[in-house]
Amino acid sequence: MHHRFAPKTHRFDYRIFMFALDLDELELLHRKLRLFSFNRRNAYSFQEKDFLPSDEVTHNPTPPATASNPIHNPTSLKARVIACLAQRGIDLTGGRIMLVTLPRVFGYLFNPVSFYFCYDRAGRPVASLAEVTNTFKEMKPFILGPETRTEVNETTTFALRQPKYFYVSPFTDMDVAFDFTLHTPGDKLSVQIDDYDAGQRTLTSALTGSRAALTDARLAWFSISYPFITLKIITLIHWHALKLYLKKTPWFAKAARPEAQRDLYRPHHSIANQPEA
Repeated sequence: MHHRFAPKTHRFDYRIFMFALDLDELELLHRKLRLFSFNRRNAYSFQEKDFLPSDEVTHNPTPPATASNPIHNPTSLKARVIACLAQRGIDLTGGRIMLVTLPRVFGYLFNPVSFYFCYDRAGRPVASLAEVTNTFKEMKPFILGPETRTEVNETTTFALRQPKYFYVSPFTDMDVAFDFTLHTPGDKLSVQIDDYDAGQRTLTSALTGSRAALTDARLAWFSISYPFITLKIITLIHWHALKLYLKKTPWFAKAARPEAQRDLYRPHHSIANQPEA
């Protein structure tokens, strides 16, 4: 669900599916499922190179620079996540990581946001990471560390509000704040990201759903029920952008404020050659 309150009202909701993958089980799923592959092509495939390119240099990093240094000699995606959090003093040694995301579907991928839920060796949730990708294929991770964690009725929630400094929508300026509320997934998934502009909530996005087993039969059903879902998502983004434009919603050009776009990977050419702040 996506509901914009200001400066123009606009709301929509769609049914989708997402994968919740234990990063230690990717090889097992590759062997078990006919329609899913790990680092190979298939109807549904998970490619580690599509996620958290922390071995690359971030664009316009916010000091301290050590928090944005590239991770050298990366191996697996899990190793990159562990190293990325270790730079911020979070120890995931011996723990597990659950990634809620979309896979490549018939080779095409677009993930507006992926969520990593990180557990220590004792199985306690210690951190979360929201990996946001825009339509320019730029990517920015937002770290929610132990200081953002609360426990209520055996449910762990990570909550954080911070300026996004990232071009997500042409109808939202770069210094609007993201407000994350991420509940660790169990039988249910519930995550929410709101936008706040000068303390006023201007947009809310929510993702909710129920867990189901990952089987070839379900993947075959998804192919019928949600055909080419990743292509559908990018198409719908542009469709609703057109609707907002026709409503005369104020918009912001990506190249207008290159200095306000910070700590992102794979910068678009419109800002890649601009001097950094």
